[in-house]
Amino acid sequence: MQFLDKIRQRKGLVIVLSAPSGAGKDAVLEELMQMCPDITRCITVTTREKRAGEENGKDYYFVSVDEFEKMKQRGEFLEYAAVYGSMYGTPKQWVLDQAAAGKDVILKIDVQGGAAVRREIPEAVMIFLLPPSMEELERRLRNRMTESEDEIARRLAEAQKEIEQIGIYDYAVINDSVEEAAKKLRCIVVAERCRIKIQQ
Repeated sequence: MQFLDKIRQRKGLVIVLSAPSGAGKDAVLEELMQMCPDITRCITVTTREKRAGEENGKDYYFVSVDEFEKMKQRGEFLEYAAVYGSMYGTPKQWVLDQAAAGKDVILKIDVQGGAAVRREIPEAVMIFLLPPSMEELERRLRNRMTESEDEIARRLAEAQKEIEQIGIYDYAVINDSVEEAAKKLRCIVVAERCRIKIQQ
């Protein structure tokens, strides 16, 4: 009975989802959240400008550079990174509290952040979302019509570097269909929930 009680009272999963810019992680994550409403999405703190349609406190917490620096100095981030000229950070205590309460949390962060989470939380479930090809990634970036030619070139070069670091991840999912990619993520989450882990 003790073992069954431990299984029922499991800690929540900390799931990391990373992808190159333009690989479709926002759309796939949105689809996953529809399929698995019991997963809690961590809202990242960022200094970047709000895009059309984004809401503060729903998509990101938008803060000034000064406020971000203060939070960093207070040790409030599980990980933080500079990405394309803006700062992004994951609120540390919130993630740990959610997992301790048995809630599964998903973090949408870049490869730098993923490596930092792996160091801090070795048991984190690490998932890398890939585009079907670099040509398709370029097409998606162009279709967004939000980046200049220089920015597209920079993002493609960065994507290649990120893909080369895929070895720190546990799973790779190719996003050739948002719905199918989300289904694969759901399968990973279900399997990880059933994994037997030694309780300390």
